[in-house]
Amino acid sequence: MSSVILTGLGKRYGRAPALTGVDLRLSSGVTGLLGPNGAGKTTLLRILATALAADEGQVRVFGQNPADTAGRLAIRRRLGYLPQESGFPRGFTAFGFVDYMAILKEWSDRAARHAEVRRVVGLADLTAVATKRVHALSGGQRRRVLLAQALIGRPDLLVLDEPTTGLDPQQRARLRDILSTAGETATLVISTHQTEDVAALCERVIVLDQGRVHFDGSVEGLISSAAGRVWLATDRHPEAQHAWRIGTGRWRNVGDAPADVEVVDPTLEDAYLLLVGDRARETEKEVVA
Repeated sequence: MSSVILTGLGKRYGRAPALTGVDLRLSSGVTGLLGPNGAGKTTLLRILATALAADEGQVRVFGQNPADTAGRLAIRRRLGYLPQESGFPRGFTAFGFVDYMAILKEWSDRAARHAEVRRVVGLADLTAVATKRVHALSGGQRRRVLLAQALIGRPDLLVLDEPTTGLDPQQRARLRDILSTAGETATLVISTHQTEDVAALCERVIVLDQGRVHFDGSVEGLISSAAGRVWLATDRHPEAQHAWRIGTGRWRNVGDAPADVEVVDPTLEDAYLLLVGDRARETEKEVVA
């Protein structure tokens, strides 16, 4: 059964469309959301997190309508949300902020609440700095404080906007462990620019561009769409959509491969670049026509 059902979802900011005709069904597991800046990713996540109302279409989360006050409250009791940007009330320690968020999530029993706060602070690897004030923490630590509050109560829906921002490789690996475990029972939606995180963690990937869904399928399916379109050469090829020099001194070219080149296996990043690049070229042709 789908935890989230979006039908004909639309959102505008003034005259500018942010989302148009989005149809999605989300169930348990980890779904990655990719797209260029301005694609509508954060808008979509804010709607899922009941922080923003859609202008068009229907939204159902656990069968509830977030447009209704009762439905919105019911959704929020089962939701964990990490926004792209967030301020912190002045003077809070890391533990104090997460505890405050637990109170807002209706954890009224002090002993049970503090046990849960200690659990999520530990998951976010913040125990050693739990008594430090948030303003004295590093950017990565502050990001993990926000992650900790999102994990309170083992939510059935986790909506995470750029969760790996500011994290080092070890912390990112730890986060993957936490989220993959949560995804065994919960529905996770992760927006990120880090294609390697999606490739390592996600079962499904959705690519948004200009407010529309242009791919929705398995990570392997998106990668396979780039087969035969990535090659190594001694120089940048003039017809390549993207090319860069790799550590061996050779060039990795991404695009329509010419004959008799050394084709290599594509990555998720290659496939994503091709999908977005092909769409841009198609749009240019339409404009010229």
